Amino acid sequence: MRNAELTSNRNNAIDALRGFAVMGIMLLHNIEHFNFYSFPEQTSSVLKSVDGSLWNLLFFTFAGKTYAIFALLFGFTFYLQSRNSEKRSLDFKNRYMWRLLLLLCFGFLNAAFFPGEILVLYALIGFVLVPIRHLGNKSLLVLCVLFMFQPVEWIKVIYSVFNPADNPVQMIFSLGDVYPQLRGDSFWDMIKANLVTGQLASLNWAWCYGRVFQTAALFILGIYLGRKGLFDVSCHSRDFWTRILCISLPVTIFMYFFKELIFSLIDIPFMHSSVKTMLNSWYNFSFMLCLVSAFLLLYWTNNGIVQRILAPYGRMSLTDYVTQSVIGSFLYFGYGMELHKTCGTTYSLLIGLMFLVIQIAFAHCWFKYFKRGPLETIWHRLTWIKVGR
Repeated sequence: MRNAELTSNRNNAIDALRGFAVMGIMLLHNIEHFNFYSFPEQTSSVLKSVDGSLWNLLFFTFAGKTYAIFALLFGFTFYLQSRNSEKRSLDFKNRYMWRLLLLLCFGFLNAAFFPGEILVLYALIGFVLVPIRHLGNKSLLVLCVLFMFQPVEWIKVIYSVFNPADNPVQMIFSLGDVYPQLRGDSFWDMIKANLVTGQLASLNWAWCYGRVFQTAALFILGIYLGRKGLFDVSCHSRDFWTRILCISLPVTIFMYFFKELIFSLIDIPFMHSSVKTMLNSWYNFSFMLCLVSAFLLLYWTNNGIVQRILAPYGRMSLTDYVTQSVIGSFLYFGYGMELHKTCGTTYSLLIGLMFLVIQIAFAHCWFKYFKRGPLETIWHRLTWIKVGR
């Protein structure tokens, strides 16, 4: 009875939204061969055309947007956990930092199989939330805007104005450096390369392409939206997300064309790179708001008749994310089935869809008997290990 009550108190729309985000991430990872950009040469002009169209469609829809949704909901989850702890007169600060260290461990596990995972980044940036957790809402919004503004990129732009001939190297580590190990048949060589060079390349990429500041901004925005109750179904929430959709949709369309125009006008390489990072970050943010608002409004309108199938999948997002990396590496890398040699975008997408169906079915079966996903259970128990929970 207690488990049923806890389940009924969950925000199923948010679980479904998180499931949607994980779905988009997983499908992209499949067509990217989990950051191993090795593809067969297509002899069929029809299949080559379909591959190109599907690649563009999936990247247009999900790239940079589903990760943003995931980050937004990470901040919202922090708000829920902090609020629940305060209701029980507990200080969640130390527990939360311990929880982040556990997430870091899960991130290293995931990084061993996937050179480009985000859990390590989330765990590191998550510490930003500790000193700001008691700030007022206005202060949170100011910080959110500041981080979303991409301050480091503006410094680079100013630098390039006075030093137009300079083009400093930003990517010290490259994911291409691990390709020999991904292509090879040694499991342990792959693990070592992914954990060291692959993870350094992933973090280097996140810093150079604005993902660090954008992620921090979205964490904070998730807290703010949680405090305002804007993820809960209400007339106020419906009105808010309707306004967000009406604003973000035209802004997204404008940004899509505006950023390409600006890129074409900048001929200083270092400035071009920074401006591209900023405009793409803002474009993805606006597009993400379109997806979130449309998803929630549709869910609340029809009670999630279709979307609710993703709710159990979203409830075990950590398990989903790590599992897809472990299995995906076996499918596409050299130590496993080497499908990178035979599967282009179309076939890789079909594999991803099959895997998605299996994961969703597993999630629905699992939650008939358990309250949390497999890795989520471990994470929860280790988080509260000293209080016997």
